Amino acid sequence: MIEYIPRSHAYYAAQGYKPYAWAHHDDVPFVQPQKSLSESRLLLITTAAPFDPAHGDQGPGATYNAAAKFFAVFRSPVAPIPDLRISHIGYDRKHCRAEDPATWLPIAALEQAQADGRIGELLSELVGVPTNRSQRITTEQDAPAALAAARELGADAALLVPT
Repeated sequence: MIEYIPRSHAYYAAQGYKPYAWAHHDDVPFVQPQKSLSESRLLLITTAAPFDPAHGDQGPGATYNAAAKFFAVFRSPVAPIPDLRISHIGYDRKHCRAEDPATWLPIAALEQAQADGRIGELLSELVGVPTNRSQRITTEQDAPAALAAARELGADAALLVPT
């Protein structure tokens, strides 16, 4: 087992950062679904970044690539499956090569769930949310933009697949 939280604390402490203050909310901004999942229009939300060859190696097993980060919420059609990558994320590259994009972008699985009647409809667009390490920007800017996109697309529910 990989002890993510203690390892993250040690990593940032070694760089001189203060202990991390985990995000918390007195009012949780979630609601009880009004429809069953089999009747719902589902929005896929991802933290994967659009591939841009100008930003260097972004393929499976690529080293951390800050140049591939993005800083604004985006929308993308789910068909054809977009080329989104995770080289901008600080994941455990020793134990994961990130060779299967379906692990961070499960569009085919969601289409199968729709065909099987487990979800009502997978929306034709997904929403990308940045991982810029700022709780304030996430709360004040990115989350409201993602919510606005969800409402504009007519989503009943959202599935966040963080990377």
